[in-house]
Amino acid sequence: MNVHAHPALGDPAVTFRPATAGDADAIDALIRAHRDEGHLLPRQIDEIRVRAPRFIVAEAEGAIRACAELVPLSTRLAEVRSLVVSPDLRRHGVATRLVDALAGRARTAGFQSLLALAHDPRFFMRHDFSIVPHAWLPEKIDRDCSTCGLFRHCGQYAMVRPLGTGRPAGTITTLRPPVGAVA
Repeated sequence: MNVHAHPALGDPAVTFRPATAGDADAIDALIRAHRDEGHLLPRQIDEIRVRAPRFIVAEAEGAIRACAELVPLSTRLAEVRSLVVSPDLRRHGVATRLVDALAGRARTAGFQSLLALAHDPRFFMRHDFSIVPHAWLPEKIDRDCSTCGLFRHCGQYAMVRPLGTGRPAGTITTLRPPVGAVA
């Protein structure tokens, strides 16, 4: 799955693929580099290494420059997590392709909805997500939010995208969560 290069227009050539455990260091470096923007939660390298197959990465010029993870929360709900795009690749459709690929993967795995949490909801709202009350997401609250120091003062919007509608999904659908997995 490639974004076609248009050198005259300055668009980069980007290749999207499922991540492997060997990509964990690059994914970790990408997340760490962009965590200072204040929109990402910290991740542990060991966690990234174990969960690397849940990520899709985007490569440009031989390096991983964007990533996103699909996290199963229940049998019906999966989350887009750690969506990161290097600044020089922003506004080239890279985040859209990552989210669409994760939506396709989630739909293929049988999930009904896709969740995203963000401080600024505009990107996700342009991609068929709707803001919902956090209370509608007990899977997320029980698993992650209840142990967060900002739980009662969360500055993130909870947004859900039904997977039966929306734009056509990306073509990366080869990775699925294990049957019955919620981790």
